[in-house]
Amino acid sequence: MTGTAPSIALPLPPATGGRREGDPPGRRSWVRPARPLALESGEALPGVELAYETWGRPAPDGSNAVLVLHALTGDSHVAGAAEPGHPTAGWWDALVGPGRALDTDRWFVVAPNVLGGCQGSTGPSSRRPDGTRWGGDFPYLTVRDQVAAEAALADALGIGRWAAVIGGSMGGMRALEWAVGRPERTGALLVLAAPAAASAEQIAWGALQISAIRSDPGWRGGHYHDAAPGEGPHRGLGLARRIAHVTYRSEPELAARFGGGPQPGEEPRLGGRYRVESYLDHHAAKLVRRFDAGSYVTLTGAMNGHDVGRGRGGVRRALRRASMPALIAGIGSDRLYPPAQQAELAALLPGADRLRLVESPHGHDGFLIETDQVGALVRELLPARPDGGRPPSP
Repeated sequence: MTGTAPSIALPLPPATGGRREGDPPGRRSWVRPARPLALESGEALPGVELAYETWGRPAPDGSNAVLVLHALTGDSHVAGAAEPGHPTAGWWDALVGPGRALDTDRWFVVAPNVLGGCQGSTGPSSRRPDGTRWGGDFPYLTVRDQVAAEAALADALGIGRWAAVIGGSMGGMRALEWAVGRPERTGALLVLAAPAAASAEQIAWGALQISAIRSDPGWRGGHYHDAAPGEGPHRGLGLARRIAHVTYRSEPELAARFGGGPQPGEEPRLGGRYRVESYLDHHAAKLVRRFDAGSYVTLTGAMNGHDVGRGRGGVRRALRRASMPALIAGIGSDRLYPPAQQAELAALLPGADRLRLVESPHGHDGFLIETDQVGALVRELLPARPDGGRPPSP
């Protein structure tokens, strides 16, 4: 008789899957600006720390520095193996290293963990200067606030102008904000699968995920970080991840991989799961052990508020500020940030000649998966030069 397969007992999920005090540092370094960070809201965030990783060596004038910006649940670990201090392998490992698209024999690659994140940078799970955790009192952040923190990192590293700023999804939002808000510090721009401003539908998807987390009894108003294992908002975070993951992949891919069939050994009419449910459960279970629900709420809120035209006379006028060489790429099968949004960017940015399209059956996640195509775009943006690849000094 076919029924529900027996479950395997797993350790209870932690209250937060983010980095905790005493965890191995891994490859991270930290900067700690001396002054509180002035936020767009008018508040000031004290005691900011920004974790980052680097590959390659900086030129004496810093002119070979490339800033790489991660997506929502990414971190500073762009390249390298999973190891103590780094719960996952590098998310763009195929792009960074000697002879690769971001050739570390030529370029000094810098990747920060975003402000509000949970893998070393200040976020809701961090302690305030008085020793208590921020939790639900962590201030609302915008993409501009996150870029302001990254500018403080550049200052600390002695980088007056990045040779290029590169990012996909949430990282693409920050890359675009760099280009519009700090064009004099952005030598070139690559934006992948990101819009000029979040649309109503994208805000709706984000709001559903935030609501899923806040509706979990373990949320406790955001003050759960010191709770016992199993008592944090892991159910809400897992549900948010399930919702998000459906938007990250394409319908044809899900149909081809899973169809409408049940998970082997399970029967939906007897309480079992469909194959696609098992897939979503798997990704939810992984995320709750490496991410923080408060950071997920904070970062999703920042993405929902993304609008480079806010306070700048609208998107069209704002994008005129960004005249540096630019490549704008969409993912052909992306239903979360469809290519039409990137086509608008490419049409309005003075330094972009046309939309580039990454062909992938994988939907939005194609910017992480199709590394050969993304690598070709990076090489186009940062071509080899007779001087060994170093861009001109600012």
